[in-house]
Amino acid sequence: MELGRVAEHVPREIGDEEYDAAVLAAVVEREGDRYLLFTKRADHLGEHAGQMSFPGGSREPSDDDLRATALREAEEEIGLRADEADVVGRLDDIRTTSRYSVTPYVARVPDREYVPDEREVAEIAVLPVAEFLDSANYENERREHPQYGEAVVHFFRVGGYTVWGATARILVQLLELTTDWRAPEKIDRVVDPDADIRQGN
Repeated sequence: MELGRVAEHVPREIGDEEYDAAVLAAVVEREGDRYLLFTKRADHLGEHAGQMSFPGGSREPSDDDLRATALREAEEEIGLRADEADVVGRLDDIRTTSRYSVTPYVARVPDREYVPDEREVAEIAVLPVAEFLDSANYENERREHPQYGEAVVHFFRVGGYTVWGATARILVQLLELTTDWRAPEKIDRVVDPDADIRQGN
């Protein structure tokens, strides 16, 4: 991963959504290889329960900016101290169907044990970047969203976990920006708008 490309990237900003949020794509270096840190949301959370995500959440009035939001949420969810995170830059803002604008930050973080906040996080997964670059672990589907029009939904299946939805959209840009990987143009499935999302392995 060439993280310097993130530092050079001029992110596209969204300023017209109802809510603001931020996430931290945390990069761990382990024995010369790069890994990404994900959280699995607790099953009792009503929205996005059980989904894989980057640490993050809604901006609070006390946050100086969205970078502060991402770092605060990472500390609350996994115990990452702000002074441990070497924030290298930002990716493009993305819209979600819940009327959020999400700002993704990318940071190098130490390779140590992190402790999940059981109120929000069921599990922490540190997954190898190399596995996300393997085409055997990727598929997609195209569906028509009633509000946002045609959309491609990305699925990465690594280590028994499925990363999809907004997190996968962020991951696609991160991989395309920092590696030679590109999301395939070929669509694996075209599904009806009300079809269930296929998360299973």
